[in-house]
Amino acid sequence: MEKKLVITIEREYGSGGRVLGQQLSQLLGIEYYDDDIIKTASETSAVGEQYFRLYDEKPAKNPLIFGSAKNINEKPDTGARITKPENLFKFEAEAIRQIANRESCILIGRCADFILDSCEFGDFISLFVYCNMADKVRRVIKVDGVDTEEALRRIQKINRQRRDYYRYYTGNTWGDPNLYDFVVNTSNITIPQTAELVMHYLRLRGYDV
Repeated sequence: MEKKLVITIEREYGSGGRVLGQQLSQLLGIEYYDDDIIKTASETSAVGEQYFRLYDEKPAKNPLIFGSAKNINEKPDTGARITKPENLFKFEAEAIRQIANRESCILIGRCADFILDSCEFGDFISLFVYCNMADKVRRVIKVDGVDTEEALRRIQKINRQRRDYYRYYTGNTWGDPNLYDFVVNTSNITIPQTAELVMHYLRLRGYDV
């Protein structure tokens, strides 16, 4: 793979997006970053990971109010406001830009697509992964080891948080197909088949994979 390849993945909870990212990482031989984004931001800021996890992919305030989309590229505050959620998001944004500038990689969630687009990063591939509710429930039951009622509760809660988080920090609608290069429904194909579909798309985009 001659040119650098950066892939961002936004995903519904239960859609298999995280596993898809891991499989693409193996197929492409590039690093996969999920929790590592938090770790990098924590190390850079000297702020404990627990502060980042408290607000991880959750809106800081009323999701009907836009947050820091207009100043996404400003340096984080290292003073009294260092642990404010909007400031922690800026540290995560710095970590995402740092990773993407350094290497080919796969970045999971945390508005990575918006962050890279806002800094005019250049060519990257943005994916959104979704599926129907029945398949989300089936996956969550299997992976989390919970019953149907709990699976539904988790899906609704986490996807609401991700939607509101994305809106708060970007001003955009999470899952809007106009925002992504490739939107894929995992309901009727397996995750390995989905990975092969994405690989084919990358070849069509001119990547030697």
